[in-house]
Amino acid sequence: MRLLWLLVMLPLPAFADSMVATRTIRAQTVLAPEDLAMVEADIPDALTDPASAVGQEARVTLYAGRPIHAADLGAATLVARNQVVSLVYQMGGVSILTEGRALSRGSVGDVIKVMNLTSKATVSGTVGPNGSVSVTANGKG
Repeated sequence: MRLLWLLVMLPLPAFADSMVATRTIRAQTVLAPEDLAMVEADIPDALTDPASAVGQEARVTLYAGRPIHAADLGAATLVARNQVVSLVYQMGGVSILTEGRALSRGSVGDVIKVMNLTSKATVSGTVGPNGSVSVTANGKG
């Protein structure tokens, strides 16, 4: 009887669901629900909630059956490299709007370099939710 009580009291490994990729997903691909599956395994640092991954962009290639970690994902890119974007310069109550060419990719809140198409000057700015890039007086968004 003591042996049975001892077995009941011993901690057993708890299995949690972990998220894996259902197919090989290339970097810069936005994840959809069909790209994800849950497996009964406690994989360290693997995501456990599909809602946290759907709509995110893969930063690295994700392989089928391999766990997906938070560091593997990021916000979906809003501005692509070489894309023509609205470049907004604001200082006090003055706002100047022109066009620029993005020199790198970026999502909302990222600071990227943009070349002003009129002056050919390169400035840094912050990507906004509408895809425009905001530049302040010191050249940064």
